[in-house]
Amino acid sequence: MPKPLNWDNAADIGILLSQTHPEIDPLSVRFSDLHRYVIELPDFKGDPKAPNEGNLEAIQMAWHDEFLDRTQG
Repeated sequence: MPKPLNWDNAADIGILLSQTHPEIDPLSVRFSDLHRYVIELPDFKGDPKAPNEGNLEAIQMAWHDEFLDRTQG
């Protein structure tokens, strides 16, 4: 059973977003859309109102790392 995710699990969320949205360049995503993508993940159990800009930046960068691994690896 997958572990429940919250805003502090940037690396795990980045992996899942890369798998869920492989066609999207993470750096082109607005934070409002990123927020929506995260809370739509089945294993995400965090408070939808709790993230701050730092949480979203960390998730976006983790997703970007995964994106680069997939497209340039």
